[in-house]
Amino acid sequence: MNEMNKAKTSPVMILIAEDDDGHAELIQDSLRDAGVNNPMLRFRDGQEVMDFLNGKREQKLENGHSYLLLLDIRMPRMDGMEVLRRMKSDVRWKNIPIIMLTTTDDPREVKGCYELGCNCYITKPIDFARFSGVLRQLGLFVTIVQLPEVNGVS
Repeated sequence: MNEMNKAKTSPVMILIAEDDDGHAELIQDSLRDAGVNNPMLRFRDGQEVMDFLNGKREQKLENGHSYLLLLDIRMPRMDGMEVLRRMKSDVRWKNIPIIMLTTTDDPREVKGCYELGCNCYITKPIDFARFSGVLRQLGLFVTIVQLPEVNGVS
C-alpha cells in the first residue's frame, strides 16, 4: 500500500490535553467503553501540545493524517485558551477540530473559545456518572464524524 492510500485509511488520532491524571484516564477509558479504538496521545499541558505540533517530540504530527484535540482550559505552563489561539491562527493546524472539555462553564470563557475557533465546548460534569455519560456520547460522535487531514506540516 502506498503512502497516499495508507494515510486515507489511518484512523483519527485523538489528542488529549489534560493535566489531571484521573480525568485523563477517565476520558480514555470512557472513549474506549464507547467503542472508540482510535489511537490516543495524552499531553499534560499546553506546551506539550505545541511541542507535538512543532515536531519537538518523539511522536510528531504527520501530513495526511486526521487529528481531533480534546483540550482542557486550566493547565500549567500554557493554558488551553492559548493553545486554541495559536492553533486556529496557524494555517498548518487551523483545520484540526478542537473540543474544549473543561470544568469551566463561565459564559465569557465559552464565548471566548468559540470566538477563537473551537469546534465544540463541553463542560465536564462534576458528577462521575454524568461525566462518564458525556464522554460515551463524545465517543459515539468520534466514531461517525469525518475530519480533515492535516497538510502543510513543516
